[in-house]
Amino acid sequence: MTQQITLGGGCFWCIEGAFKMLRGVLKAQSGYAGGHQAEPTYEQVCSGNTGHAEVVQVTFEPTAISVREILEIFFALHDPTQVNRQGNDIGTQYRTSIFYQTDEQKRLAEEIIAEMAQENTWDAPIVTTLEPLTKFWPAEEYHDNYVERNPQNAYCQAVVHPKLAKFKRTFVEKLDG
Repeated sequence: MTQQITLGGGCFWCIEGAFKMLRGVLKAQSGYAGGHQAEPTYEQVCSGNTGHAEVVQVTFEPTAISVREILEIFFALHDPTQVNRQGNDIGTQYRTSIFYQTDEQKRLAEEIIAEMAQENTWDAPIVTTLEPLTKFWPAEEYHDNYVERNPQNAYCQAVVHPKLAKFKRTFVEKLDG
């Protein structure tokens, strides 16, 4: 039986690109969660006025990759100490967030955050929000596989490609094929 968890860690292109490479991940869908406006558009979310975060909904097979592994990879993909930003992407839509769908997901996220705090993994406090997923809005189709379809995009070349290259080196044993 598959599970889903929805994660916000800055621009969704980076998170989606990484999770699509993992063994056990069946789908990684860019979208929006945590806001107050129905059917938000990318432009509306980018304005910072809808309350949504750019997120990726990860559908996975828990017998192949666990919730804990998904969360550990998520925390390695971004800086969970930055409030409402990741690098040059600034605004509430880039907040570090976990939109959980089960009590187990919430418990594991709390556990991992506590472990990282105790081990001083980061130089600053972890500010990742834990929010129950109330609604996931898929992003517009042009965001699907954006990095693969737009390799010459300046943002992809400067930010996404280096991040994904590091991801591949770090998690080589978890990559699919």
